Amino acid sequence: MHVPDGFIDAPTSAATGLIAAGAVAVSLRGARRELDERTAPLAGLVAAFIFAVQMLNFPVAAGTSGHLLGGALAAILVGPYTGVLCVSVVLLMQGILFADGGLTALGVNITNMAIVTTVVAYALFRGLVKVGPRTRRTVTVAAFVAALVSVPASALAFTAMYAIGGTTDVSLGKVATAMVGVHVLIGIGEAVITALTVGAVIAVRPDLVYGARGLTQRLKLRVNGELVDAPAAEPEPVAVAARSPRRVWIAGLVTSLVLAGFVSFYASADPDGLEKVASDNGIDEKAEDHGLADSPLADYGVKDVEDARLSGGLAGVVGVGVTVVAGTGVFWAVRRRRTPDASPTDTTTTTSV
Repeated sequence: MHVPDGFIDAPTSAATGLIAAGAVAVSLRGARRELDERTAPLAGLVAAFIFAVQMLNFPVAAGTSGHLLGGALAAILVGPYTGVLCVSVVLLMQGILFADGGLTALGVNITNMAIVTTVVAYALFRGLVKVGPRTRRTVTVAAFVAALVSVPASALAFTAMYAIGGTTDVSLGKVATAMVGVHVLIGIGEAVITALTVGAVIAVRPDLVYGARGLTQRLKLRVNGELVDAPAAEPEPVAVAARSPRRVWIAGLVTSLVLAGFVSFYASADPDGLEKVASDNGIDEKAEDHGLADSPLADYGVKDVEDARLSGGLAGVVGVGVTVVAGTGVFWAVRRRRTPDASPTDTTTTTSV
């Protein structure tokens, strides 16, 4: 759903730019409460993983494809404030390095794909987790539903922006119907990817999933025929090596590199939901060429590399590398510092879900 230059007029683009800048500023402050030395590198990895999976367009209807937006996934894994920053870093890298998403439309894209998806998804996720049983299954199901809803919510946000600052005269009713319809289908793909990823991380390291923190399942004892909570036991000390998220980070990075460098070659070449709706309804009549269309990595290929598979793979690997470095740098800078006299266990919350 990367909006190019020319879809939205300059005043509306400027207004969304201010909204995006304000949200990023608030998120930089909020992320300090979500991140520490242990989780900051993981947040950078989440950004790189989202970049990689966004290269994997999947078919959703005849002649139409979709891709992950990532707001729900980021919010659940690393927190809503950090989630906004994760997706924003991805959009910035895509716009500057790969000419994907207009430069003047960067505020539009951050608002639609980073802010709306993250806020809607995390609010719904927390509500579902609170009313459901406190189990891993609840977290995974809530992640699925939250991700599903976040995508058409983003489509509606774009429609609202187009109603205010659209550059062509089209039927807003048709645009809204088409955008929501196709993005519900894309949302199903988003939900599957989000639930599978969250479920996989919970299975091996539930303590690293922000959305699962505090969800403890107390042991039940039967006393006089009734089930009661067992007394809380003191947690056993865990070795630092066992608690280290290094293996998770390495596995995630390798997965991202494989997805972007190899699997992306087999992604659907059909236009995504926004491109298809724009083409069918005349929204793209005043679309403008990207200001960096001649950059060495434009359109996810390396300039002067003739082999399409190699060109796209190299571009994907470069994108993952740059995103993980840029994201980790941002998150490391805003992380919560541990006090010198704090023990390693002070910053670790062991969670059982």
